[in-house]
Amino acid sequence: MNKKVYIRELGRKGYQEAWDYQVELFDSIIEKKMINRNNEQQLPTDNYLLFVEHPHVYTLGKSGNLSNLLLNEKQLKAKGATFYKSNRGGDITYHGPGQIVGYPIFDLENFFTDIHKYLRYLEEAIILTLKEYDLNAERSKGETGVWFDPGTPFARKICALGVRCSRWVSMHGFALNVNVNLGYFDHIIPCGIKGKAVTSMEAELGRKISEDEVKQKITKHLTTLFEINFEQQSVS
Repeated sequence: MNKKVYIRELGRKGYQEAWDYQVELFDSIIEKKMINRNNEQQLPTDNYLLFVEHPHVYTLGKSGNLSNLLLNEKQLKAKGATFYKSNRGGDITYHGPGQIVGYPIFDLENFFTDIHKYLRYLEEAIILTLKEYDLNAERSKGETGVWFDPGTPFARKICALGVRCSRWVSMHGFALNVNVNLGYFDHIIPCGIKGKAVTSMEAELGRKISEDEVKQKITKHLTTLFEINFEQQSVS
């Protein structure tokens, strides 16, 4: 079991370009796993964590409903936004500047083969990160992601999750609202859930937050939860 995870900072990158890059890494792990099935000598499979910031984009998960996007093509263009149908789980969400998007591309056979546990660990890493800023976030029963005041009229989501997993290899991941422009969420029914708000760390704390600092804290908590050995790696 290889618990080393390479962290790659992609900077600001378009959704399609980042998706293609994920697929490249995802396919390379799958290929190695297929080779291992036919060989006595097992090759260790790699794991990656990609951090990226996207330009304004709305993405719809494979189980999502297009009616949850409240803009037509002309209106999208006017907002400087794009739209993609994705093969991740979940419904519709927004990505944009001021949001930390993390794409763990893990061979879960290096950790544990339990997709439910995997999602809960991603949520827990975010919950523990927010706690360091005295923000008490929680899970919401029956809803993926991280929330404040779930089960109340004041429920608001701060982190969305949507993943894909094949042959125990994961891709896609989480999106944490740090200093994001929340106005862009007004043009969707976030995650297909009506009547619930979206928030950010900036909105909750009343100040801008260092995104690099938040990423360091997320990485720290993922290290503990997954027993990871992280290694920073430049993108070629």
